Amino acid sequence: MSHGHSNPIDHPEVQMVSRRGYLTGFILASLLMALATFLVVNHALPNFALLLAIMACAGFAVIAQVYFLLHIDISEHNIWNTAALVAFIPLFVITIGLTWWMFSQLYLRTMPMIPGMPGMR
Repeated sequence: MSHGHSNPIDHPEVQMVSRRGYLTGFILASLLMALATFLVVNHALPNFALLLAIMACAGFAVIAQVYFLLHIDISEHNIWNTAALVAFIPLFVITIGLTWWMFSQLYLRTMPMIPGMPGMR
């Protein structure tokens, strides 16, 4: 199977690799995770705002890792990796959402009701 490159070092994916890019992605993701940890440990925000801040930090960390560490972009030589990521994201969200729904319904249907709780007959 020939890809038009006799030397593996000439392959476009290998040419994208740089120490600076990896360090930038690693440091950025680490700082975002440290910020989220700091916010949680110090109870810096009210509960819902803290949840949103953690979600934002995690989202930006994932984007930094995908761009800087995995080099996923819309360039022509990287189009199949991008297509795989675009197919993966909705499936991942559906899987997590359905798992949450399943366990929440399981909890509601199997946990004993405490006397005096709303909804008891």
